[in-house]
Amino acid sequence: MSQPSPLIDDAGPGSDARTPRRPYVFLVVNAAVILAAAFVASQALGRPIADPEGSFLGPSWVRLPVLCALAIVLDLLPRALWQGRLNPSRSLAAARERISTHWTRDRLLLVVVGISCFYVIYVSYRNLKSLLPLIREVKYDRELRVLDRLLLFGHDPATLTQDLLGTSLTAHVLSTVYLTYIPLVAILVTAWLVWSRNIGYGWWFVTAQGIAWTLGTVSYYLLPTLGPGIMYPWLASGLDPNGTSALMDSLVYSRQGFLWGGGDYQGVAGFASLHTAIALLWALMAQATIANRLVRAVFWVNFALTVVATLYFGWHYIADDVAGAAIALIAFRVGGRVTGHRLSPASHRSDLGADVHAEDS
Repeated sequence: MSQPSPLIDDAGPGSDARTPRRPYVFLVVNAAVILAAAFVASQALGRPIADPEGSFLGPSWVRLPVLCALAIVLDLLPRALWQGRLNPSRSLAAARERISTHWTRDRLLLVVVGISCFYVIYVSYRNLKSLLPLIREVKYDRELRVLDRLLLFGHDPATLTQDLLGTSLTAHVLSTVYLTYIPLVAILVTAWLVWSRNIGYGWWFVTAQGIAWTLGTVSYYLLPTLGPGIMYPWLASGLDPNGTSALMDSLVYSRQGFLWGGGDYQGVAGFASLHTAIALLWALMAQATIANRLVRAVFWVNFALTVVATLYFGWHYIADDVAGAAIALIAFRVGGRVTGHRLSPASHRSDLGADVHAEDS
């Protein structure tokens, strides 16, 4: 009996998973298309493609490889030390065994192609988002605010949620949730690519991510908005000072610098909510691929709090969140289909750390 093939999914009740021979094709094409769009737009407007500033580890071209390398070290080192009982020779043998069984050619292909394509898609997304006000000057904030007030009987979502939840402790809790999203974008891509032993799930996750960011870019151009907190700043003016409010202020300043000064980048676009889209996509992927109920619950709670935060701080209108949820569902389904996953209501789950059970006859 030959060694199990890591590109064959663990098929269980209610699921039919057969990873294609080249599961990266859709992802690579997606990256090439959005990069071409960003390049054409930047050349037409005389704005060179920029690598927007990263978060806590610097620019994205540094952040993602560093996180990937760190994840590899965290995967190998503790396991080797534990299995080797701190004995150098036994620890080295354990590390070699892990490399031979987990860090296969298919795994390295997933990590290298997945990280590279995600980087290209994300940077292209950020550049196209930045160029939005130069390409489409029209804004639909008034219409979406009217819709919000019709749905909530004359209330704005921001002021209504602030009245219900308060403006002190809640502001800091929701701000923490909202800002945690920023590093999690890179961390969770790395986690699914490195630690999902079912490699098919890694392809599914990163492909769905690429689709979501691409659809989000399209939605910005279809219905340009600034968002209620920027268009109508008094809606969020009564909150305790917090990190999310400071982030909004910095985005306003960078937008002004981009439009009227020497700024190279702006990051304001409201419709659809990519916070909602990506947070829901994480929850859907966890529901489909992680067996641990507590972990799945954490992702769903994070999604719910993220939606509340988008309204509470005035980042988005209700329609933005609905559109974001639609993007997540499309990305989840299409990403699964093009990487060989067929879901049914009773789809099988496999922990990120669970082995793949498949045999070649």
